[in-house]
Amino acid sequence: ALIYYHKPLCIDEQKAKDYWLFCYLANGINPKDVAYLKFKNIEGEYLVFERAKTENTTRNDPKPVTVFLTEDILGIIDRWGNKNRKPGNYIFPVLEEGLTLLEQHFAVRAFVKFINDRMARIRVQLGIEKKLTTIVSRHSFSTQLKRSGASTEYIQEALGHADKKTTENYLDSFEKEVKREFAAKLTA
Repeated sequence: ALIYYHKPLCIDEQKAKDYWLFCYLANGINPKDVAYLKFKNIEGEYLVFERAKTENTTRNDPKPVTVFLTEDILGIIDRWGNKNRKPGNYIFPVLEEGLTLLEQHFAVRAFVKFINDRMARIRVQLGIEKKLTTIVSRHSFSTQLKRSGASTEYIQEALGHADKKTTENYLDSFEKEVKREFAAKLTA
């Protein structure tokens, strides 16, 4: 809630906050997947895409990730998305047609760095100790689902994990972190 209601000090911080929230709200989407989203991925009220990370491993049985397009997600697309909404165009101006694979790689890295650097400033403004990286947005999404009672199978599908064990390991690492935080509070 702190991040959601925070009023950034400059346009770059607002953009980074919006991209961070987009990652969180869109099933904890990886920023690389955000960069590769195209308008053709919008199917009615949903955003449907395949994770870049699992594209090669699930080629025979692709598992698309489906995200309901909330007002917040649509607002972020309206604010920062490309204005030309042809199906083949990227939703966000991170990549452009004609880039080599190496150029795409560096563009995605610059995108992640942009978000993480500005979210570090926002973290300080809000007095939050934990880093607010794009990875944390993904972890926050899955942790919030888990604490809200969602099944591991639902979280697995939402995150786009091909294997349930990956999701269980993912969630287990957060539960250990929560246990550590609560243990520290016992003597605070």
